Amino acid sequence: MDHPRILVQLDSDPHSSVFDAVVAVDSEIDHLLQYADVEPTNARGLVHGAMFTRGPAQLRHTAIFIGGSNVAVGEAIAREVQQSFFGPVRVSVMLDGNGSNTTAAAAVLCAARHVELGETDALVLGGTGPVGQRVARLLLGQGAKVRLASRDLARATAACRQIETQMGKNYDQTLTAVGFADDRSAEEHLAAVTAVFGCGAAGTTLLNAAQMQLGANIQVAIDLNAVPPEGLAGIAATDKAVERQGRIDYGAIGVGGLKMKIHREAIKTLFTRNDLFLDAEEIFEIGQNLEAARA
Repeated sequence: MDHPRILVQLDSDPHSSVFDAVVAVDSEIDHLLQYADVEPTNARGLVHGAMFTRGPAQLRHTAIFIGGSNVAVGEAIAREVQQSFFGPVRVSVMLDGNGSNTTAAAAVLCAARHVELGETDALVLGGTGPVGQRVARLLLGQGAKVRLASRDLARATAACRQIETQMGKNYDQTLTAVGFADDRSAEEHLAAVTAVFGCGAAGTTLLNAAQMQLGANIQVAIDLNAVPPEGLAGIAATDKAVERQGRIDYGAIGVGGLKMKIHREAIKTLFTRNDLFLDAEEIFEIGQNLEAARA
């Protein structure tokens, strides 16, 4: 018997994400089971429903997708999901709250088309948010130097420590917290970096036009804000490898095509085994494989 592929969508919001549901359907699953208002305290029963309805040999045909706009809650749900498994009785899981993992993977891979990441000194603006932290993680994993910036230095420092805890490694030489509150700090850091990533909240300007002029050595700039005004002044949401003032620019929609390909491929990958856990690094690797095939 050929078992249908079932994706269980766990969403912490009052309504399950339509976006995630459409991508799931486009990823050629057979059935989508959606659950909203999921919390860590009520996730285990849903997971058991996915685990105990098929034998071990068929469990790779069931998978779990964890989404929702609150990424921290999604991470807590993911921990509960993983603790529900035992031995071979488990299903594969993908974590992509608010699209943070697939977006970060796509952004870093777009940059990698134009610069050698291991030789890159990157500035991550809005670095304390979920996408910014994941962009920083992925860059560090590729050997880049990262300046993680926030208007509040204390928040940037806390985010750096959290990243080191998550990655189980000390990055004293390659990860720097930056308080990015005035033109002086902007000038200092923009003059030194070769890549800049705008990962702030929608509609928030992170660098104005005058500040953008300070980055004379920037080779690639990526703005992940799709809502006017631009996060990085002068970069349109639709920019895709646009050459401008000696650098290559990407906007959110320009990155979005690769993000969608990674999202769909990650969901398909869930059904190859029953023991995968796809977080930022695993999703990035899927994106790397897509980029290699593209080349």
